[in-house]
Amino acid sequence: MSSLLIKNINILNPFDEEILNERNVLVKNDKIISIGVKNSDLYENTTVIDGEDKFLLPGFIDSHAHIMANGFHKEDTMKNPLALHFYDAIVNMKNTIDAGVTSLRDCGLADIGVKTAVSKKIFPSPKLNISIKPLAITGGHFDFYLNSGFDMELSYPGFPIGTCDGVEEVLKKTREVIRGRSDFIKVMASGGILSPNTSPHYPQFNLKELKTIVNEAKTNNLDVAAHCHSREGIRNCIAAGFKSIEHGTFIDKESAKLMAKNGIYLTPTLVVHHTLIKEGFPEWDRFADDKISKLKDVVKIQKENISMAYNEGVKLLMGSDCGVISHGRNLAELSYLCEIGMSPLEAIQAGTIEGAKLFNQENQLASIESGKTADMILVDGNPIEDISILSNSNNIKMVIQDGLIVKDLLKV
Repeated sequence: MSSLLIKNINILNPFDEEILNERNVLVKNDKIISIGVKNSDLYENTTVIDGEDKFLLPGFIDSHAHIMANGFHKEDTMKNPLALHFYDAIVNMKNTIDAGVTSLRDCGLADIGVKTAVSKKIFPSPKLNISIKPLAITGGHFDFYLNSGFDMELSYPGFPIGTCDGVEEVLKKTREVIRGRSDFIKVMASGGILSPNTSPHYPQFNLKELKTIVNEAKTNNLDVAAHCHSREGIRNCIAAGFKSIEHGTFIDKESAKLMAKNGIYLTPTLVVHHTLIKEGFPEWDRFADDKISKLKDVVKIQKENISMAYNEGVKLLMGSDCGVISHGRNLAELSYLCEIGMSPLEAIQAGTIEGAKLFNQENQLASIESGKTADMILVDGNPIEDISILSNSNNIKMVIQDGLIVKDLLKV
């Protein structure tokens, strides 16, 4: 039995802009036991931490990232031994949890072996909800076959190939991903930026195929998320019964109204597009010019459209798409959410309690309350006054996950 007392801290919860000043939080095992203005009754072997008047927030939930990815460079798949794919991800996970993300929805590439290792706490990592392999059409986004004849798709036992066409194939492929023990199904419902033969404007999969995927997922009590930039693709996903739309670049008002009415989440991943515009792609990337062209098309309209969707009442989630960009930048997405009209508190909600609702874990995660899981971060500054504080992981002075300290800069 282990216990932890964090004293002299200011608590910022996502449901209330009012700060609870000069509080003490007692944690036993993995749960928050009490919150008070006086020292709680200490258990034997209690570790006491002086929070130095910093701000305590719930650990963040990144609802869209790729913890196994490092830029999706096809050349890496060709040259790197498979084991390196996993060892590189350990660094990604450490950078992510150090940034204040204690739970993460992996939208492609993490498998059940990775999730099991994380649950055993073999290495520091956010807790994972996994989709394993996104489903894609032949020639679509996430079909890694190149015109040269080389196929850069990664596959191994428990990690199936995701390309499928027609009702029978998408049904079988959905079942393969479920067999791999996915927590949700990810579908590439439009073209994308990184794939050489696709356009973000065009939908992928027809409505019958999409409904087949959703029906099979629902049979197994799983939700379905769609990578989708395309306006027509978004409409198809709404009609098919998807739980969330990722990116949503070309969303229109009609679709936004339908998403709000049906409780469909939107994860805009604004940070990834703006970061890639600023930093570009490696000089050796032979697909860079094509990617930049599509990226410019996305960036010029996405902010305006996401702002419209927010104003129409669509629930937004915080998702970084880290893995396309380097890991550890996750919470920079909060500043971009504020740029489209959200308040700092609303942006924090998108990265905490709304993500927990997506996982059906709002009663366990995403706020500092007695009885909840002790996933918390200690921050050097008040994010309500300056949300950009959270963009720099050096301002995240401590990360606590399941009651265990996994990052501690107070000692530095």
